[in-house]
Amino acid sequence: MKVVSTIAEFKEARRRIAGSVGFVPTMGYLHEGHLFLARQAKAENDVSVVSIFVNPTQFGPKEDFARYPRDPERDLALLEKERTDLVLMPPVEGMYPPGISTWVDVEGVTKRLEGAARPGHFRGVATVVAKLFNIVEPTRAYFGQKDAQQVVVIQKMVTDLNMNLEVMVVPTQREPDGLAMSSRNVYLNPEERQAAVVLWKSMNLAQGLWQKGERDAEKIRNEMVALIKKEPLAHIDYVSIADPLTLDELSQIKGSALISMAVYVGKTRLIDNMTLGN
Repeated sequence: MKVVSTIAEFKEARRRIAGSVGFVPTMGYLHEGHLFLARQAKAENDVSVVSIFVNPTQFGPKEDFARYPRDPERDLALLEKERTDLVLMPPVEGMYPPGISTWVDVEGVTKRLEGAARPGHFRGVATVVAKLFNIVEPTRAYFGQKDAQQVVVIQKMVTDLNMNLEVMVVPTQREPDGLAMSSRNVYLNPEERQAAVVLWKSMNLAQGLWQKGERDAEKIRNEMVALIKKEPLAHIDYVSIADPLTLDELSQIKGSALISMAVYVGKTRLIDNMTLGN
């Protein structure tokens, strides 16, 4: 495994690659969800690449950039076990040199859900991912379904800008009790960790209602909200039932629907989602 810390060095290494490249962009503090993506990239391509970069431009002024968990030595040891070929770990000044004034804005699908709750977040995400795509030049890029809106944004950016790669979406990896794997789970104390399962329970409730024939999105949403509110440590940011492509809120579920949510458990903001009728 080769670890590269400058963009120029990575581009030199990239020029020597002849086959397909599978790429997994991460912000580090890797968990099994990231490693599953790394395995997919390794299995389906000649060369696998993982980037580790905590992107400052996707954090709001009151968000947790400074305290976002970091452990690069542990991350590299984990990727070594997965036989990752190349790891890109650029410094902030390498990705955002002084005087940078070019940004990628994906309109429409970024205005709702996470975009409404975190203004500017997806501009930062789209910009850094576009830059990483330009640096890595992947054949395939791998993303987890857990960040469902991010997946929609990246897919639209790739389509709209005619980027020459395939976006591969991998199912959410979960703990045995259903909690979606996330780097932010480390913030939860034992009581909060137990309470966090309410997100998974609420989605299972929604799925059960849908399977029984309920198609009124507001009724399903109300049942989910009522269940989450029974957990005293949980505080809802949003619960959405939307079109999976446009992210427009639905009143009636006629085809498939994306259930997504952001819920604070203690001071930790968790997101999760599930697709009905996929």
